[in-house]
Amino acid sequence: MRLSKVTTKGGDKGMTSLGDGKRVSKNSPHIKTIGLLDELNARLGHASLETQSGNIFDSLRLAQNDVFDLSGELSLASKAKPIFQKDRILEIESEIKKMNLSLPPLKEFILPGADELSARIHLARTACRTAELSLFALEEDLNFRECLGIYLNRLSDYLFVMARFHVTGNKLKEAEWKHQK
Repeated sequence: MRLSKVTTKGGDKGMTSLGDGKRVSKNSPHIKTIGLLDELNARLGHASLETQSGNIFDSLRLAQNDVFDLSGELSLASKAKPIFQKDRILEIESEIKKMNLSLPPLKEFILPGADELSARIHLARTACRTAELSLFALEEDLNFRECLGIYLNRLSDYLFVMARFHVTGNKLKEAEWKHQK
């Protein structure tokens, strides 16, 4: 589905169209999930601005494309055809394993914010978790491929490890949770 114009005025009364043409409330869980995926995509893009090149930039841009594919598949609803490529799950699992090889073991929870890029990646991670929860809330009402939820779960892990990899690779200090014992 391609947009030929942005201002259609079709949503002025709180309804919108899915990719299959079905009209639904803009407040429906389905549309909320697509909106949360849109927010995730924007946060990934925001994080990529802080790096502009290299592996992290490329990984964030690839994740943006994945999230658009996932959103597109969800927006097609009853006419959904596989758009998201599930082999991406194995690719990011492999990247997580590679990055983890150079990371020190976690002793405590990490407080996001070692620098601007890591903070932005953590914001994308939290947006990913929110979108994942929203997607699984749709499970009863919407039949979607299992790999979509798996991908979002893995992507949030990937973003966590990516932020740590960036911080330690740049010799920054990870702030750890100081809890009352």
